[in-house]
Amino acid sequence: MTSDEASESRRAFIFDDGTHDLSPVTDLRAVFDVRTGGLTMLERFELAFGIAPAMLSVPVALKGIVRESHSGVTVTSAGEEIAPPAGEMFVLNGQCHLPLAGIDDLESGQALVEPDEHGGGFVAAVCDGPTAQLLANPATRNAALSKLDVVYTDERVLVRRLWDMRALRDLCIDVDLSLTLDVLFDSTDEGPGLPEGVTIIGDHRVWIDPNAVVYPTVVIDAQDGPVYIAGNATARPGSVLVGPCWIGSGSTIIDRSIIRAHTAIGPVCKVAGEITGTVFQGYSNKAHDGFLGDSWVGQWVNLGAGTTNSNLLNTYAEIPIQQHPGGSRERSGQTFFGCVLGDHTKTAICTRIMTGAIVHTGTMWARTEPMAGAIASFSWATDAGVRTFRFEKFVETMRAAMQRRNHKPSDAELARLNALFDAGVSA
Repeated sequence: MTSDEASESRRAFIFDDGTHDLSPVTDLRAVFDVRTGGLTMLERFELAFGIAPAMLSVPVALKGIVRESHSGVTVTSAGEEIAPPAGEMFVLNGQCHLPLAGIDDLESGQALVEPDEHGGGFVAAVCDGPTAQLLANPATRNAALSKLDVVYTDERVLVRRLWDMRALRDLCIDVDLSLTLDVLFDSTDEGPGLPEGVTIIGDHRVWIDPNAVVYPTVVIDAQDGPVYIAGNATARPGSVLVGPCWIGSGSTIIDRSIIRAHTAIGPVCKVAGEITGTVFQGYSNKAHDGFLGDSWVGQWVNLGAGTTNSNLLNTYAEIPIQQHPGGSRERSGQTFFGCVLGDHTKTAICTRIMTGAIVHTGTMWARTEPMAGAIASFSWATDAGVRTFRFEKFVETMRAAMQRRNHKPSDAELARLNALFDAGVSA
């Protein structure tokens, strides 16, 4: 392959075909935009392989939101008659969140697939645009694969269920830290400066962005892994950051907080208390004391003072998870699994969240009874009972919360939320 051809192949057709069950995580975003570590799948693959999307394919319900978040990129859905970009490119399944060496090793006309015993899912290929479109569509995928040279992964690699995200979390965070710190340390001979009065323990790499503010008496424990603090982030006095961990741009670690290993705080969050093994998508607040462990937190979430979750059963047994209201409990394969908090979740003070709780989009919980099992979207829960949030009131509250960060909901977001609300009411 010539250098021009190699450069051309770094373009990618990336798809979310909707064949996963990741609600509420993917209610308001495509699977490739889910933060599974410090980065999303798209961000991780761009950093690892220099891959940038030339075309995105998503479920029809998400097209508006994805078009807004990826302006300048053609966004389509399976089966649409839109001409693909010319030339050869990668085609990537957005459910693959790890930049596998097998993807980078693909040659023209090759496809990477999971073995049947590990799900048999299509992962990636290098091919022309028309073939990429066929591969992105489940209805035409097998026919397209029959014309390619198929190679197999060693194991299951696609994210299909919420507990798959938990299983991949540590590796995703480790990969993100390695990729990001390699770039940053290669860009300077001196490394980042250490703010006065900050204590670093251990020999793993620590990067504090020059535009971050880290106060005296902050302790960074890098004995077991690196720590990354992005630009415009703040770690206030008395905080302890335990690596491996990631503090995203514009986020604040409040005084005397303990951020334990394998936590990734996305952009513009405020966090406090004790947090371990948790990923924040971004723009969410846990600004008070309380424990949060082995969880995933969506956007525009606000947890009242003292909100605390359980991430381990008293029996140390595998945690069964009820993902959907009215659904059965399923095996997760996980001993540690806290909760999933969908976008726009709000909790009152001293809320308790039980092990394995799945809280769907738009829930407001002000109830002495703990959150447990699956909480339906747009639930309005008080000690008087659980009813459905009035959509107009939900939007009013959402606008007020977003305005505090100088944001407002887009037309596409409002339309998608309205569709989710209508689907829940009619269920």
